[in-house]
Amino acid sequence: MKLSLLVIFGLLVCSYSLLPATSESSQGFDIVITNGHIIDGTGSPWYSGDLGIWDGKIVAIGNLAAAPRKRTIDARGMVVAPGFIDMLGQSELTILVDPRLPSKVFQGITTEITGEGGSAAPLNDAMIQADRSSYEHLKITPDWRTLRQYFVRLEKQGMGINLATYIGATQVRRMVLGDADLQPTAQQLEQMKALVRDAMKDGAVGVSTSLEYAPAPYAKTEELIALAGEASKFGGIYATHMRNEGDAVLTAIDETLRIGREAHIPVEIWHIKVAGKNNWGHMPDVVAKINSARSHGMDITADTYAYTAWFNSMSAFIPPWAHDGGDAKLIDRLKDPATRARIRKDMLTPSKEWDNEWQEIPGPEAVMIGVVQNPKLMPMQGKRLTEVAKIWNKDPMDALFDLLIEDNAFTNVAVFGMSEPDVVLALQQPWVAIDNDSSGASPEGILGQEHPHPRAYGTFPRILRKYVREEKKLTLEDAIRKFSALPAQRMRLADRGVLKAGMWADVVIFDPASVRDMADFENPNQLSQGMEFVLVNGVPVIEQGKMTGALPGKVLRGSGYTP
Repeated sequence: MKLSLLVIFGLLVCSYSLLPATSESSQGFDIVITNGHIIDGTGSPWYSGDLGIWDGKIVAIGNLAAAPRKRTIDARGMVVAPGFIDMLGQSELTILVDPRLPSKVFQGITTEITGEGGSAAPLNDAMIQADRSSYEHLKITPDWRTLRQYFVRLEKQGMGINLATYIGATQVRRMVLGDADLQPTAQQLEQMKALVRDAMKDGAVGVSTSLEYAPAPYAKTEELIALAGEASKFGGIYATHMRNEGDAVLTAIDETLRIGREAHIPVEIWHIKVAGKNNWGHMPDVVAKINSARSHGMDITADTYAYTAWFNSMSAFIPPWAHDGGDAKLIDRLKDPATRARIRKDMLTPSKEWDNEWQEIPGPEAVMIGVVQNPKLMPMQGKRLTEVAKIWNKDPMDALFDLLIEDNAFTNVAVFGMSEPDVVLALQQPWVAIDNDSSGASPEGILGQEHPHPRAYGTFPRILRKYVREEKKLTLEDAIRKFSALPAQRMRLADRGVLKAGMWADVVIFDPASVRDMADFENPNQLSQGMEFVLVNGVPVIEQGKMTGALPGKVLRGSGYTP
């Protein structure tokens, strides 16, 4: 009797599992992808098969030759893989400028995670006023105040990729304390914790820090544990640009591990690196520390963009005390001869108390001017700091100070400060995924006037070209895993990141022998080549190598979301 019941139950389960495919196939698939080499994202070798898509989702994989469909995509000679997930994308504002995000989709990116310390929300009037130059630079009116309102704006306009965001600890701190070097009272900390709870209910995927950029360095570890602990209650993640990536990188990892342990929250280290010539060759120490933590049960992972230059605000060269009160105060200090001399002295003095990038770089020639907002400074974009110093007949440090004054502390720079062996070792770790660490860009319009890091356009195809095809530092299957299943697993995206029935149809189709990045440091605004098709939620945003203009992306909300 028991055996009969088990058999009947088994038949019922099998029948139920077949119902969706039967229903969809009777109506016909929207798209069937045929003849491709399917690399499913798990790291397994490719296999052959057809992939059937209906109503935005993958509903069947197998021999679908006889199945009716609205259209067929012939992927003969190409790889069919899950859409790529950018673990740190920075597009929260530029997606409002060009929602198609050409620089992303031509890389095969179908989902972006954003919100590095700062996030799109929450906002108040004082913050908007302080950041006015950034909004004016992109011609954006910030008409939202909460993350929920920001998501409504995104969904109303449409977007070319899926997007999720953290709530930034810096954002929360600025809401309550402004830009000053202050410590929160018990009541103020409760206000900050409440803002994190609200954001998690709005759909944030966790809480993040960017501890190198003021006012974030003013936050003590206990404050960060308290905020991360709130995110943990909603199933969130703690992601961090650590307090130091140079001389004190191991100490910074210790702080990161402490936050994870005491807040009971998984940890993601963004753009893992060992920065500065003094530290080249120390990536094995970083890897060993993280492997040790993982062996003791700590849920910690990381990501990388796999270039030897980073990209950040030029103001990061300035010691944290000089940022107290925000950019306007910083500029006043740079204009004052005595304070400027103190800043210079601090930058020339090695220190582990703050991430002194000036001491870490090989020299001022390692700094390239990237994005400026003052139109008069546009000719400086793409020039080395030494070139600017020569044009202005100043020493490089004075040129740096004066650039910040003239550009209202807006200037972004590329800094050539990492070693290739360290970059490769990080990339090869099984727990390291991939991030772009750049906002979505376009060769056209406002965004095309900027001079970004080439990673904005090239990260994922560059890894496929350089580290898979040419140098064989990764297998193709492992690279795809780092682009898809690994980040989906970390971000708890249970219905994305692998190719199997029931998953959203985020799919890329490309020729692994020809896919390549085109962007370089001299000419960064160049779209990558080789993505023949890119589908987001079953809709092509790239079709036969050309952008369709479709906006099928979705806001991806965290597990704490309350409708």
